[in-house]
Amino acid sequence: MGVAEALRNGDLNAAGLLQPERLLLEFAATITRAAYKVTDEQVAGLREVGWTDEQIAEAAYVAALFSLFVRLADTFGIEPPTVYEPTGIPRAAI
Repeated sequence: MGVAEALRNGDLNAAGLLQPERLLLEFAATITRAAYKVTDEQVAGLREVGWTDEQIAEAAYVAALFSLFVRLADTFGIEPPTVYEPTGIPRAAI
């Protein structure tokens, strides 16, 4: 399985990510699933592996906006054309 497929499936272990990238994606996942669960320790961990406050903020903005777009699409029943998702909705999005 390639990196893109692993990420599409939400399998961070199979993606072979470096620790900084993995922590950033876990942070984005926390925002997506339950933003109130983001902790000071999680943000400090991002800083410890080299992410700047600006990069952390940008990741938070992107994750929050993506969540907004998905919720709006769900609200209005908007589904991607099958040409974009020939094998169905990615497991990471379910």
